Amino acid sequence: MSFSIEGKTAIVTGAANGVGLAIARHFLSQGARVMCADMDEASLTAEYGDLVGGDDPRVAYFAGDLREKLTIANLLSATIDAFDGVDILVNASRQVAMSDPLSVEDDNVSQLIEQNLMTSLRLIQQVAKWMIRNAEKSEDSDASVGAIVNLSSIAARRCQPELLAFSISSGAVDQMTRAMAVALAPHRIRVNAVAFGSVMSSSLQGMLSDNPDYRGEIIAKTPMGRVAPASDVAETVQYLVSEGSGFMTGQILTVDGGRTLVDPVLAPTH
Repeated sequence: MSFSIEGKTAIVTGAANGVGLAIARHFLSQGARVMCADMDEASLTAEYGDLVGGDDPRVAYFAGDLREKLTIANLLSATIDAFDGVDILVNASRQVAMSDPLSVEDDNVSQLIEQNLMTSLRLIQQVAKWMIRNAEKSEDSDASVGAIVNLSSIAARRCQPELLAFSISSGAVDQMTRAMAVALAPHRIRVNAVAFGSVMSSSLQGMLSDNPDYRGEIIAKTPMGRVAPASDVAETVQYLVSEGSGFMTGQILTVDGGRTLVDPVLAPTH
């Protein structure tokens, strides 16, 4: 059983900061080729600019708003041009926003459905179509064609009114993961997700900066007694895209230090 991703080509969205950045950096350290995608071009340049065009041909970055269908097509084309293909897709781009569950003017539900669900779904569809076409040219009918991982949240199972929009979009990502896993299984493409909490994402970092008292509550309600670094999620994602999980699909792995096993944290932090 191998957990190696050396020589594989991955697209990682949300790669300019937080968990997406940790995943992209970890994949590079494991010998993968990585297309780092994000709409924050300045942060992409700061994180990867010194690597692109240098001695390491395994990294490239793409800046664009993936809510636009043409941008998704351009991302896939740029990846194929740079690396001649794609084996792995990690949908790590996500937005966390507060919402008022009683306000008819609050449109954060539709915004987060578009950002967190539809962007990932469209990218899966585009990448999977390419993987399927490419697999038809292969003589090995048993080899895995590709692996896809979506990032979700324990907010899909823990309800806090201020996180209505984020919880709905996270639950939708979970169900989309299961449905696409069934749809793509005949094509030998696996689809899984990681739902995390008590992990130092960029959104949690921002929340703790504004509300430092939340840290103590999170730690107190997390059985393992700490806030985990983003690298913990990155290593789980590596497992899900490696041959070591070759018979897993449609699964939502929870990385939360046991937080969902006990009373939920009351503060709206994910």
